[in-house]
Amino acid sequence: MPRRRLPLPSMGRRGMVPSRNLARDGAIPSEPIARGTSLVDSGVYERGRRIASPTDLAGTVARLREDGGRIAWMGLYRPAEPELNTLAAEFDLHELAVEDAVLAHQRPKLERYGETLFVVLRAARYVDDREEVEFGELHLFLGHDFVITVRHAESPDLSAVRRRMEADPELLALGTEAILYAILDAVVDGYGPVLRGLENDIDEIETEVFSGDPTVSRRIYELSQEVADFQRAVTPLTTILTGLTGGFQKYRVDEELQRYLRDVADHVTLAVERIENYRNQLRDILTVNATLVGQRQNEEMRALTEASFAQSEEVKKISSWAAILFAPSLVGAVYGMNFAHLPGTDDAWGFWLALLLMLASSVVLFVVFRRRGWL
Repeated sequence: MPRRRLPLPSMGRRGMVPSRNLARDGAIPSEPIARGTSLVDSGVYERGRRIASPTDLAGTVARLREDGGRIAWMGLYRPAEPELNTLAAEFDLHELAVEDAVLAHQRPKLERYGETLFVVLRAARYVDDREEVEFGELHLFLGHDFVITVRHAESPDLSAVRRRMEADPELLALGTEAILYAILDAVVDGYGPVLRGLENDIDEIETEVFSGDPTVSRRIYELSQEVADFQRAVTPLTTILTGLTGGFQKYRVDEELQRYLRDVADHVTLAVERIENYRNQLRDILTVNATLVGQRQNEEMRALTEASFAQSEEVKKISSWAAILFAPSLVGAVYGMNFAHLPGTDDAWGFWLALLLMLASSVVLFVVFRRRGWL
């Protein structure tokens, strides 16, 4: 079934209490409500409509406890440990989950501590000007009447998720599971631009490989690392959504909400398949690039070998002619010495004998070099 898109809220909707927090309007998505706190936005809801927007955690808890049918949604940005400890005491959060939320740097996972779910998600954002993928970490504590979100990066933009949910009171009235679904849906939707950006980078790399760009090997390696990081962020969602689907069925969560969650799981499966395909493509591109580099190196070596061979032939010719000319020069130099007694100098045939010796040595050397292929 097609994914359900939640409409944007209309201004001045009856029954909705305007928030005094600019973060909910998307103007300052990560600025806390008050200095010294990490609270970005806090809302108390009854039957799917916001009835209060407290500016501190104590006020949120107080308004939540006034009626048993209410739920509270608190959004925190890089909270300090004392703030989370306060919430842990109020909502019975497990100390291990609190420690993970404070320290961050966790892999995506789903854990249940009594009646509370603890979910870690990795959002992703493609930065086009740098051609890089940025990751953001999100922690969720989910109980029957509260949702606590802890962000450690600018993404995902939960203010947009909150606006979408407040625009559909019927869906929000389904409880905290609906909020969990909306956040998962937003995180998975954010993977779409990342996949398209990576696909575009791979297409560019393929062109660079066959154009002989010498820097393409480094780009292939860097992109392979980004795809691997992206895969580590997305792949665990398959297990998380499988566990949530089973829990939704076990606790008889609204059937429509179960369908929405299965739709998110389908999109995660498609994303995992595309990422695996990207890794295979990059592996093949790296192999092709290595082959092309090897071919270019072989061509360069062949050209160098041919040049060296041609140079060697020239050296052989020069050496051969030098040797041929050296023999007559040697004989002439000997007979050109100013000695009083030199064999043949006093005879009439001495001159002709010297010329004959010069000619014979030259002819012999010429024949020898010609047979060896030097001339």
